[in-house]
Amino acid sequence: MKLSELKSLLTAHSDRHFRIALPDGGAVPVSFHVTEVGRLHKTFLDCGGTLRESITCQLQIWVGEDYDHRIETGKMASILGKAKSLLPDDSTPVEIEYEDRVISQYTITGHELTDDAVVLQLAHKHTECLAPELCGLPSLDRLPAIGGKCGPAGCC
Repeated sequence: MKLSELKSLLTAHSDRHFRIALPDGGAVPVSFHVTEVGRLHKTFLDCGGTLRESITCQLQIWVGEDYDHRIETGKMASILGKAKSLLPDDSTPVEIEYEDRVISQYTITGHELTDDAVVLQLAHKHTECLAPELCGLPSLDRLPAIGGKCGPAGCC
């Protein structure tokens, strides 16, 4: 989900609760806090030697011991508004960072509207080879479900 889509969703439903559904069907406890709104700029060299970069808006959420805490969509929109100088490009993808035994990063694949809430649907992030043609791998849409092996020496 892009930042513009999230902002529009929150603004259009500013009177609802803000909830997050995990990929396994569970949910982040409703008492979560948004502890950071970050702009992550990653510069890296892929396994084929290509220099790449990515920019992401990352929302870090945390569940404290104040179980009565609740965040509304209007409040979340306000938090994102305060980060405008940090995130001037609304086409930036948004990810969620959440700790449940380990710290995990999730993509937002969609949302659900209930009578009283906006629920973000999360999915696991995955790694992938960014230079499959150089590594001797089939195109990504033909990889077996369990993943492929790395190709000739010098790739991975």
